[in-house]
Amino acid sequence: MSNQKVLIIKIGGNSIDNVEELNLFIETIATIQTPFILVHGGGKLATDLAEKLNIPQQLIEGRRITDAETIKIATMVYAGYINKNIVALLQKNNKNSIGLSGVDANLIQTTKRVHPTIDYGFVGDLNENSVNTDFIENLIRFGLTPVVNAITHNGNGQLLNTNADSIANALAVSLASKYEVSLLYCFEKKGVLLHPNDDNSVIQTLNLEQFKQLKKEGVISKGMLPKLDNCFNALQNGVATIAVLKATNVLSFLNNTSNEYTKIIK
Repeated sequence: MSNQKVLIIKIGGNSIDNVEELNLFIETIATIQTPFILVHGGGKLATDLAEKLNIPQQLIEGRRITDAETIKIATMVYAGYINKNIVALLQKNNKNSIGLSGVDANLIQTTKRVHPTIDYGFVGDLNENSVNTDFIENLIRFGLTPVVNAITHNGNGQLLNTNADSIANALAVSLASKYEVSLLYCFEKKGVLLHPNDDNSVIQTLNLEQFKQLKKEGVISKGMLPKLDNCFNALQNGVATIAVLKATNVLSFLNNTSNEYTKIIK
């Protein structure tokens, strides 16, 4: 592994839906000199559009059921509007970037999820060979900032909706053998909360046993579950630093000037 650092920054939640917060976040990360890859979700916008089109939506433990109509909406929203809007904001802030889905340059190939009891529809699952690591490394060498959304493909022409937290994890793990990788999950909260309605109840360090216990107690639930599952997977696969934090606190975290975040530890 080289000494070169790479950041994988995943942005989601209200930090994407809120125009002012997104602008501030992009202005902030555009000043980062370390190479980074930005991964984004955008579930609320997809849900809102589906409701306007009278297409029912269902989420199970933070994961969206993606039927034939929903994959169209997800592609339009994730790979279209949100992705290009973020790229435009980065360009505005002089950070040369390129918007990508998993389809582009065969960046991320997945397999359609098979579950014993739940039909998730057109949902993609990743494996250890999903990421086209050589392509990502070339973009980093060229000084481009990849902006990656949640749409992947199966290699046979089928688009698949893949959890953006899982994509961030897969990118981090794929680069961990060659770079010192930090994986940052950014959203509107200050970190993982002990009391979900108290934004100041941040759990500063979280290990796997604590996570399992808090999950069992129902303290950690819904969309936080896949996020933390991915955090611990990344930790077990060579990613150097993993944290969950508020989007606007990225610089203070990187500069070690804030303790308002949750660090994932062994």
